[in-house]
Amino acid sequence: MFACLFQSQTLLNQLREITGIQDLQVLQSALNVCLVQQHLSMYSGVDCLTYSCFYSRALEVSAEENAACMKRKRCEGSGESCSPADWIRQEDCPVGIRNVGNTCWFSAVIQSLFHLPVFRRLVLNYCLSERVLEKCKSHSEKRNIAFMQELRCLFALMVGSNRRFVDPSAAVELLRDAFRTSEAQQDVSEFTHKLLDWLEDAFQLAANGNNPEDKQNNPMVQLFYGTFVAERLHEEKIVSNIEQFGQYPLQVNGFNNLDECLEGAMVEGEIELLHSDQTMSSGQERWFSKLPPVLTFELSRFEFNQSLGRPEKIHKKLEFPQVIYMDRYKNYGSGPAKYPLADMLQYVLEFATTKPTNVSPASVPMNPAAHTEPSSSDSSQTEPDDAGSSDGSGCPQTATQRTPIHKPFTQCRPPIEVPLQPAPHSVTEEELYFVRSCLQRWRAEVENTINELKASIDKVSQALEGMYSDNSLCQVPYRLHAVLVHEGQASAGHYWAYIYDHANKRWLKYNDVMVTESTWEELVRDSYGGMTNASAYCLMYINGKLPYLIAEDTDNETGQVLKGMDSLPSIMRCYVREDNRWFQQELREWEEQFCQAQREEAQVQTHTEKAFHEEYSRLYELSQEETTPQQDPRLQHVLVYFFQNQAPNRVIERTLLEQFADRNLSFDDRAISIMREARSKIRLIKPEDMDMDEYLQWHDDYSMFKTVFAYLLTGLEQYQNGKIREALNYLAHAHQDNSVLLRKGEKKGVDQSLIALYRRKCLKELNENAATLFKSPDENDVAEAVTIMNECIIPCMHLMVRDSVSQEDLDVIELIRSCWCSYLGQDMDDSVQEKLSEFLPRVLDCSAEMVVLKEPPKVRNSPHDLCSRLTAVMESIHSTSVVTVK
Repeated sequence: MFACLFQSQTLLNQLREITGIQDLQVLQSALNVCLVQQHLSMYSGVDCLTYSCFYSRALEVSAEENAACMKRKRCEGSGESCSPADWIRQEDCPVGIRNVGNTCWFSAVIQSLFHLPVFRRLVLNYCLSERVLEKCKSHSEKRNIAFMQELRCLFALMVGSNRRFVDPSAAVELLRDAFRTSEAQQDVSEFTHKLLDWLEDAFQLAANGNNPEDKQNNPMVQLFYGTFVAERLHEEKIVSNIEQFGQYPLQVNGFNNLDECLEGAMVEGEIELLHSDQTMSSGQERWFSKLPPVLTFELSRFEFNQSLGRPEKIHKKLEFPQVIYMDRYKNYGSGPAKYPLADMLQYVLEFATTKPTNVSPASVPMNPAAHTEPSSSDSSQTEPDDAGSSDGSGCPQTATQRTPIHKPFTQCRPPIEVPLQPAPHSVTEEELYFVRSCLQRWRAEVENTINELKASIDKVSQALEGMYSDNSLCQVPYRLHAVLVHEGQASAGHYWAYIYDHANKRWLKYNDVMVTESTWEELVRDSYGGMTNASAYCLMYINGKLPYLIAEDTDNETGQVLKGMDSLPSIMRCYVREDNRWFQQELREWEEQFCQAQREEAQVQTHTEKAFHEEYSRLYELSQEETTPQQDPRLQHVLVYFFQNQAPNRVIERTLLEQFADRNLSFDDRAISIMREARSKIRLIKPEDMDMDEYLQWHDDYSMFKTVFAYLLTGLEQYQNGKIREALNYLAHAHQDNSVLLRKGEKKGVDQSLIALYRRKCLKELNENAATLFKSPDENDVAEAVTIMNECIIPCMHLMVRDSVSQEDLDVIELIRSCWCSYLGQDMDDSVQEKLSEFLPRVLDCSAEMVVLKEPPKVRNSPHDLCSRLTAVMESIHSTSVVTVK
């Protein structure tokens, strides 16, 4: 048995390496089905399995896992909608690719490749023979095969899936794992190059497994790779090399458009000639010798800032056309270099007039009669290093000037640097006169001829400017297929792609799961750069004379175009059908869950509305009950107070919602559901629907109402317990705050007569106590009497007078005044008499000072507490017994 287990595990490992499916559960499920049809005991190793049978079953299980993965990840913070209507692919709409964590670059690259029909066919029809599979032993080969299988599945889903977007996690993880093993920080460019390298290596196995060095038959090389000729001068000889390229890099800095970038790339530096026996370094010229069908330009928009020590992005504007003609950059050769004739004559003249001593040529006299040249010629005769010159085509140059980058297709050749001339050993006056006269005459004739050619030069310049419209240079059109855009800075950003829909003649924008129709104007705005931090970093052009690049698959018999599932290989068709089946099941499950949720929500709404209605009715009925001395329904609920005071409906409704939204009331599932529904309704209330200042003011009034009631009840309780001084303070505050409420409405405050009654009782009794203490021979008693008058009785009297005072209150005030005035004729100590004279004027005149009541302690004002206390206090008052609050 142990041998069978070992054999099965070995088989699973072999299958994982060959198929690229890493999930052992998926492999085991597929293996179990295949083992029913194959007798494992009769064979050993992977050869016992029919590969297509196993792979077909593995794809079915993989589709099941893919559907489950998509279901789990559907709404995990990616901004994707959770509505099934947004999961379903619309007819003829391309499929998006899900961002599985900073993988927008992968989506952009894969979409641009997928929408090349010729490349899509290569991937979908990728297949390795068993002979090749058996020879794949290295880790890289197995990994590349695994990646190709994942990419094949991804492409198949992008062709025939019913989903609006697909999940690339399996393929992306293989790429990520490759970089994790090297423990290196890689950027997007390296990921992209790694992806293309793996594709090339994988296709190399299929194209020529015996000879990995021979890549002539590799479809990736045939499709994406070209060659260019690099020519340079070395030891007076022209050296040429043919080099291969894939993504051709182009510098952005220093150029305004793609044509200028290409011209700058054709020549690196200058081409310098060799003189005498010296060997001088040379620059390099390039031209394309073979252009690939798919030509990709990598725009170098990132550079490393040495001073800052970090990469930076180049936001400079760079224009590019929809069609570029590449024949003007092919088969370019510089030809032999020649010295301009006029300069040669000048150099001979300077040689003849140079003395063998250290005398400057400027000191040698020239023939003034023969000097008829313009000012530039004068300088050329006196300063050989600054001599004006021109090349064979008549382009004026300066000997000491050097052009750093020359454009081989729109400019003439760069100038030629000539070292200083040596001096002759001896020359006679006759020889000098003869040479000077001949050379000057010849030079004048040559320059006259040059002047006559200037008009022709202007025509040539105009022709050069119009070379891009020259039919002879517009024979190899390359049409823009895709633009890959980066938005952000060098260290971070977002990627998307604009891809041309060749079948429908339109541009589409592929931004992760979103695929939308676009325009050339939008593409230009996002891709040229210069205005925002978004710009193109990669351009993909295709040869306009190769229709097979964009030709869709056709039926061999009917010639009709195959679309969707019909264009897939049979095994891939089964895989997509299985995934679509799971997707339909997922939609049914969601619909069932949605319907169930709708039913539950309807039930919750029914319960909520019922609860709202019941509570509203209960409180409204309670508000209609008559107020008695023992019971005030307003204390039971804020809404009773609102009903009695005719608060606006919007205030009442929100208050009721706030009550049900209270988490403390969520004691069971029904209450929790009602709480959630109430909270959702509160969130739907817009600022324009509710004046929150008005809402808060109503609640502030109710809070004050409860405080007044608390002051009243506390004062009555203190009065019943004989604490007259404390009781008066509470009752004074209750009367003052209650007056404010009653000015807003009759039902907003408490019965003022009850407060006034017990305020008078407290005031009268407290005054009697103070008068008794004042007549005491004890100085402490006298001081206590004065304190009572100053802190309690006099402030309360002042408040009573300032309000709309009743006759009962006036009677008590007059009684107090009479009491203290009677002391004036009595015999008392001088100190006592002095104290009386201090507070008596305040007793008699209650309008001369500001009244400040002593702040009472905090009180309990919960509705339930106030109701029970009111009942207890009123029973105590009527029974004349001491109040006891339970």
